[in-house]
Amino acid sequence: MNKKGMGDNPWRAAGLVGVMGLDFAICILLGYFVGKWIGGSQAWIIGGLLVGLAAGILSCVLLVKVVLEDTDE
Repeated sequence: MNKKGMGDNPWRAAGLVGVMGLDFAICILLGYFVGKWIGGSQAWIIGGLLVGLAAGILSCVLLVKVVLEDTDE
């Protein structure tokens, strides 16, 4: 018999995509607000957005890594 694992669940995949999008958006918004709070000029805001973008990408990579490790069991 072929058993389905936790990684085959489409709801789990949909939840992962939703959480990744939300996490990415929150990181970018936090970067924007921190840049605005620190200096308020366009350079600080753009710098904050770029830092938020990098944090969002790193956070999504770590999230996918954790989820893929859970499916190997």
